[in-house]
Amino acid sequence: MTLKLGIPKGSLQDATVQLFARAGFDLLVSTRSYFPVIDDPEITCMLIRAQEMARYVADGVLDAGLTGQDWIAEHAHSSGRGDTIVSVADLIYAKQSFGKVRWVLAVPDDSPFRCSADLRGRRIATELVGVTRAYFAARDLEVDVEFSWGATEVKAPVLADAIVEATETGSTLRANRLRVIDTVMESNTQLIANRAAIDDRWKRTKIDNLALLLRAAIEAHGRVGLMMNVRRDDLDGVLSLLPALQRPTISPLSDDTWVAVNTIIEERTVRDLIPKLKAARAQGIVEYPLNKIVM
Repeated sequence: MTLKLGIPKGSLQDATVQLFARAGFDLLVSTRSYFPVIDDPEITCMLIRAQEMARYVADGVLDAGLTGQDWIAEHAHSSGRGDTIVSVADLIYAKQSFGKVRWVLAVPDDSPFRCSADLRGRRIATELVGVTRAYFAARDLEVDVEFSWGATEVKAPVLADAIVEATETGSTLRANRLRVIDTVMESNTQLIANRAAIDDRWKRTKIDNLALLLRAAIEAHGRVGLMMNVRRDDLDGVLSLLPALQRPTISPLSDDTWVAVNTIIEERTVRDLIPKLKAARAQGIVEYPLNKIVM
């Protein structure tokens, strides 16, 4: 038996391959094939655009897949079948960062529009049609929402009065002289499965194990391990400097006057912390990378 897994093609593809590598999977993607090779004989992969992933998982073409909350919501609005999909894991990573993506309502910098109510009766361009229509319907605003095939940022003000577009940093919007007037929704990647796969004991176990490893890889991102030797008389001073994921691990050494201290910290704090630890008389300080942290 194998698990049929959808890998998102497009903007999430490289980030997903890197995440799988940190989780312990060698995922090889070829430009000539839509079927990546993974070093797990119990998983077969297929590249699918994130926009279509929910549909193919819901239809049973795939047992599970990775896509954004945005496209899960869009599938639910367009098909009315949101209950056929189960979200197994919340995986906060995106194309450029380990953070969430915002779908924003944006207008040109020199536009007179200041809020969503100002767009009553206007044309909105977006890929996220169903979610955008629901956003305006919830505010009792009638607008013309049209599907955008791409390059949405260039469509206002000539082809549309406003756009709804995804952004991580806002740099592309600023480069196109667009101003955000509201957030339509926030989104991050989800590991999803259909109910038939969830009801199958073997597939559910495989999906849960995959979710565990992917979450562990995300937890480890931006963190490192730090270990050192400390005299017992200096231990309190050293511990006071350590911001730990949990409490540091303290182990006795063969010399009873010394202990080994092991902890996990944010990588960005290391360069300031190590000199302070040295000044507090810690010795043999070693920094090491982390691939996974299982919470």
